[in-house]
Amino acid sequence: MTSMEAKQRQTRLLSIAFQAFCILLGLVLMAPVIYCVLCSFMQESEIVSTDLHLWPDGFYLGNYIAVITQTKIFRFMLNSFIVAFVSSLARVVTSCLAAYAFTFFNFRGKNLLFLLVLGTMIVPAEMLMVQNYFTTGELGLINTYAGMMIIYLVSGANIFLIRQNFMNYPKDVRDAALVDGCGSLRFFWRILLPMSGPVLATVFISSFVNVWTTYLWPLMVTNKEEMRTVQVVITMLNSSELNSLYGQVMAAAVVILIPSIAVFVLFQRRITAGLMAGAVKG
Repeated sequence: MTSMEAKQRQTRLLSIAFQAFCILLGLVLMAPVIYCVLCSFMQESEIVSTDLHLWPDGFYLGNYIAVITQTKIFRFMLNSFIVAFVSSLARVVTSCLAAYAFTFFNFRGKNLLFLLVLGTMIVPAEMLMVQNYFTTGELGLINTYAGMMIIYLVSGANIFLIRQNFMNYPKDVRDAALVDGCGSLRFFWRILLPMSGPVLATVFISSFVNVWTTYLWPLMVTNKEEMRTVQVVITMLNSSELNSLYGQVMAAAVVILIPSIAVFVLFQRRITAGLMAGAVKG
């Protein structure tokens, strides 16, 4: 065997070992989710048994039937989807506009304003929860979608992320576009945004998942059952009225997880395509 063949064989073995390690690590990280799915198909006696059950004796669908019939899970999912989708879309819009101004425009107090935006990233959301509640109440937004979304419409972290992405594009590109008769708004809409697809998709995904999993704020600003969000289903299933059936809790968690996974898978293709296109342009 020549030295070249030995080196290729060693490289191949290292590649196989690395891929096996990645697969093993992925399985370890996904183990809780996998076990949650399996528990959702178990009867309560299997879950609370002293013997460990890693696989259901039979795929029991009673947990899903109970979740659908005993809770308004689809109504709650609709509420959560409206709040998460509109909030995420608003975050993308506000973050893009603010980042565009901070990147391409020069105005008095620009650096100070940007420092204030960065400062909002270190303020705990819990510290402002009570004041935000009183403000929302004074605006008459209790038990409304607007009240649930109002604190999620702008994000300093997203502004910072998109600004850093915009700074990769030379200002000469915008100046050349303006010379050719392309206005600021047209340059922003026709040139800058299409080139920033990956970061916009990332902001939308992270915002959607973050708002979808939020529990405390929607619970504070709503007191009508028809306005509750999907996370309340878990609380209802843990209540004494339903005897805290763990199989039903797991089934509800699986149903709640489906939209987040669907959004991630859908936009993952967009991110991959954008990164591939950027790599080709080099």
